[in-house]
Amino acid sequence: MYKDLNNKVAIVTGGSKGIGTAISERFGKEHMSVVINYHSDEAGAKEAAETVEKNGGKATIVQADVSTEEGNQALLQAALDKYGDVDVWVNNAGMEKKSPTHEISLDDWQRVIAVDQTGVFLGSKTALKYFREHDKAGNIINMSSVHEQIPWPTFASYAAAKGGVKLFTKTIAMEYAKYGIRVNAIGPGAINTPINAKKFADKEQYDQTVSMVPMDRIGKPEEVAAGAAWLASSESSYVTGITLFIDGGMTLYPAFKDGQG
Repeated sequence: MYKDLNNKVAIVTGGSKGIGTAISERFGKEHMSVVINYHSDEAGAKEAAETVEKNGGKATIVQADVSTEEGNQALLQAALDKYGDVDVWVNNAGMEKKSPTHEISLDDWQRVIAVDQTGVFLGSKTALKYFREHDKAGNIINMSSVHEQIPWPTFASYAAAKGGVKLFTKTIAMEYAKYGIRVNAIGPGAINTPINAKKFADKEQYDQTVSMVPMDRIGKPEEVAAGAAWLASSESSYVTGITLFIDGGMTLYPAFKDGQG
């Protein structure tokens, strides 16, 4: 546990399921106040909020589209109205669309970019403006992916978005470091979340995924949340502009793990 996180306020986008829920619940264990954003899964957001409060924190839920300026402003306003401040902004909301690149529709491409890349920009912009206006050394955590580094055929829109998140994170980390504002990303690998449930239910696909991970197992959302808590805390006070890969070694060219090549 990180004592400096006690009573701090966090906004977590896409907090109604998977990694977003795990981060919200971990922040509850740190006795933080959490604004949990959801797009359509109100029940999931309510359940996450209940767990945050059982864990010792405070929580409120807010429906908003993070790909819009209005949506991000609504999240900020909810935090200010409910808790009076914002210390940590986690741009976690994301989506993916599988399609051969020559067949993906422009609408599908733009929707993935809107949520996964533009949403990160708008959330960060909203947080940065608030931090600067209040001379606050705030903290931004962007959810990237191992696919900011590893190509992913038939998921070109997702890989493009996460590649953009990588350099966006590094750029604003450099731009705002002099103000004490830290900006980092997390790059999860294969994590057991609802978005992967159907794939992992198929033993062949599950085993194939595990074979890509040097640690020979699928990760847990709670392991990603532990990284978020560390990045949010003063224990990482000299860390900015990185992607913290939480991937069991997936980015280490696992095809070579037994000495092939």
